[in-house]
Amino acid sequence: MTVRARRRRLRGQARGALVLIAALLVTSALIRLGGGAGQAVARVSDEMTHATALPDGDKTCERPADLQVMLTALQEREARLDAREVALSDRMQALRIADEEITGKLAALEAAETQLRATLEIAETAAEDDLGRLTKVYETMKPKQAAALFEQMDPRFAAGFLGRMRPEAAAEIMAGLSPEAAHMFSVVLAGRNADVPQD
Repeated sequence: MTVRARRRRLRGQARGALVLIAALLVTSALIRLGGGAGQAVARVSDEMTHATALPDGDKTCERPADLQVMLTALQEREARLDAREVALSDRMQALRIADEEITGKLAALEAAETQLRATLEIAETAAEDDLGRLTKVYETMKPKQAAALFEQMDPRFAAGFLGRMRPEAAAEIMAGLSPEAAHMFSVVLAGRNADVPQD
């Protein structure tokens, strides 16, 4: 065995002995404290009981005035905070109810709008179909008979039909009109797209 190995072995044994001695000392101290701790606590408890008991046997103690004022102020503040919390909770509930009602009404409004659009689309399609049918009726009429009807119509109304007709049918009806009516219808037809922006 070398010198270094012996030294290490001795150091290890010395450390082990020191740890054992320290453990024994700590255990001894804990036993002593444990045995006397209960008596010490009992003694302090008895002293506190005798010190707080009033001579006339009343078990309550008086609070200093400044502490009573502070306690009262804190209790009042707590009551105010509780009242605010209840009011805030009520308001939040009312807002939730209002939000639900608004959401429901918006959904109903959107449904009504969708239905109205569908109805308007049907009405526009029906009106367009009716105008198309009436235009075909005027196109198939004899040009002189159609011209006589057109002479009685409002110029803008008549020009609308002429603008929808095939050019050949519209030309035959315009040829049967009086020059004034033909001029008026032409002006209306030409002016219909005058306001359209030009690129």
